[in-house]
Amino acid sequence: MVQYFAEQLDGFATTSLGWVQSYGSRCVRPPILWGDVTRPRPMTVEWSSYAQSLTDQPVKGMLTGPVTILAWSFVRDDQPLGDTANQVALALRDEVADLEAAGIAVVQVDEPALRELLPLRRADQDDYLRWSVGSFRLATAGAAPATQVHTHLCYSEFGEVVGAIDGLDADVTSVEAARSRMEIVPELADAGYARGIGPGVYDIHSPRVPSAEEVTELLTLAVKSIDPSLVWVNPDCGLKTRRYAEVEPALAHLVAAAREVRATL
Repeated sequence: MVQYFAEQLDGFATTSLGWVQSYGSRCVRPPILWGDVTRPRPMTVEWSSYAQSLTDQPVKGMLTGPVTILAWSFVRDDQPLGDTANQVALALRDEVADLEAAGIAVVQVDEPALRELLPLRRADQDDYLRWSVGSFRLATAGAAPATQVHTHLCYSEFGEVVGAIDGLDADVTSVEAARSRMEIVPELADAGYARGIGPGVYDIHSPRVPSAEEVTELLTLAVKSIDPSLVWVNPDCGLKTRRYAEVEPALAHLVAAAREVRATL
């Protein structure tokens, strides 16, 4: 989700053998951000347009946010990190505009590393949150009012950055929440978060298939804490690391649980 964009953007170099462990046996090849970042051409429009042509249902354009691209790359250190993030954000902003022009009405800009880069020193945290949220807004704020903007955050201590999550101003934020049993949802509710929230109900980091009853229980917890009209039902994260034999029954259980909980509201 980072290397692909690095291959499309000027200012990056990518490797063929520079593997780095991500988790378990999963490895990635972090790109090298060495110069000014620009986008010479659209990166995802062809893929998204083709997918949209196959269905009447809305298809999300999928982009990786500027903070995450920096977090999972080797980045130049001759200028402030926030300046580099803004260069990436401007490239993504152009991509959002091209997706809209191609008829894509929903665009997701993932920022799973937002909390990951938070400095350990509290004195440095406010400045980091200022430029990190600002770079996301720079990438997405040019979207038309009718375009639905999504983002996604990975497992972390979300409570420490609730204000930043709200500051992203995304229409819908999906978060990993299956293993924590919806821990983030009451925190968001207490903070007055009033946008769409998609707490994950399927832990995709495990080959285990959750039962419909388990998913129903998690969804029930979610709607106890937050307005059900704001809740989106989704897996914790992307499904790329899972096999069809795991994904198909898990998603069937997810849909069945959503219907069951919806019927009780």
